[in-house]
Amino acid sequence: MKSKLIATALTLTLGFGGLAAALPETTVAANLDEKLNDVKKKQSENEQELKEKESELADVHEEQEDVHADIERLENEIAETDDQISAKENEINKTNEEIDQLKEEIAVLEERIAERDKLLKDRVRSMQQNGGGTVDYMEVLLGSKDFGDLVERVLALNTIADQDKKILEEHKADKLSVEEKKAEVEDKLASLQDQKAELEQLKKDLDAKKAEKDKLMESLEEEEGELHNHMMDLNESSELLQAQEKAVQQEIKRAEEEARKAEEARKAAAAKAAKEKAAKEKAAAEAAAAAKKAEKSSSSSESSSNSSPAPEPEPAPAPAPAPTGSAIFNKPSAGPITSGYGSRWGSMHEGIDIAKSGEVPISAAAAGTVLKSYFSSSYGNVVFITHSINGQMYTTVYAHMKNRAVSTGQSVSAGTYLGSMGNTGKSTGQHLHFEIHKGGWNTSKSNAVNPMNYLR
Repeated sequence: MKSKLIATALTLTLGFGGLAAALPETTVAANLDEKLNDVKKKQSENEQELKEKESELADVHEEQEDVHADIERLENEIAETDDQISAKENEINKTNEEIDQLKEEIAVLEERIAERDKLLKDRVRSMQQNGGGTVDYMEVLLGSKDFGDLVERVLALNTIADQDKKILEEHKADKLSVEEKKAEVEDKLASLQDQKAELEQLKKDLDAKKAEKDKLMESLEEEEGELHNHMMDLNESSELLQAQEKAVQQEIKRAEEEARKAEEARKAAAAKAAKEKAAKEKAAAEAAAAAKKAEKSSSSSESSSNSSPAPEPEPAPAPAPAPTGSAIFNKPSAGPITSGYGSRWGSMHEGIDIAKSGEVPISAAAAGTVLKSYFSSSYGNVVFITHSINGQMYTTVYAHMKNRAVSTGQSVSAGTYLGSMGNTGKSTGQHLHFEIHKGGWNTSKSNAVNPMNYLR
């Protein structure tokens, strides 16, 4: 890995602009030593970043496990509470049935008591009309015809007394039963009220647990937002960094080829200008020679003063200056920008989101080399492109695409179709997540810049 980074640094040093060839040997050696030191320093920083990222990923995974465990616990508690509520509702229904039954029994008892009350009142009224209970008994005894009749009358009186006593006892027992049943009903009602209060408290507890679950779900959504910032695992990051070396080398070759073609065009233009200059100079010389010959043959002494001076050669055209503005990338897709570059959900959003419904094509923002085209657990279908623009290396990222139409290592032009807008990976709705890195991509995304400052 170190040798690859050093080789890349050498290639970058020798490739961009061809500066090394134009410098003295001592200067080149000094620059190489400086670049090697920079590479070693950067390598050490990358290793430290990887360790920090590994620790951060471990913390995130542990937090996610805790959150999932809390959610599972809450769901179990909610299920238990639902069972308890169902049981309480069944008990309440049974209690209501018992209360209805008790009300029916009380109604029967009250009806029986009312009948006895009427009978007793009639008996007392009859006794009072006959002059009182004692007189009636004496009349019965004295009015007996014989001893047998007396016995029959005494037995009849005893029977009546026993019946009256029984009626009174039953009347007393029924009244006591009514009081007991009423007390029982009141106890049942009180119990029912307690059960209702307990049920209401259980519902409150359930609501509180649901609120806690909602809070945890909100925390998960924030966690999803952090994941939406495309935290990769170490293997994926390592593969991406390795692929970046090849893409940089290929982009250097492309830049060198473009520089070679530009140099050839410049030389061709210079040769053409030199040829045109030589032709003009030859024409001027021929005109001067003709004028000189005409001067000798002319008899006028002032003819020499009328000869036209040779035209001065025109300067060769200067090459067109390279654009220096920061608006060097095209907008990669149609649609409004729904989320900008900067802080979001308590973390950094290192790009912009462009959203639009339907089939939305995505194109390369500038010419370059496809650093990586693959499916990422965080980015979904994603394409990384390395660009060399005016001697500066950039990396663009196109994430959450529905599909990918380019492959790793492929050279693309500005406007090349990369795929369609989608909703893959850690994404919440169809959109394109677009990043620009001034330099190479790294795990900490320290080179990320605001794309809005670079889009045309």
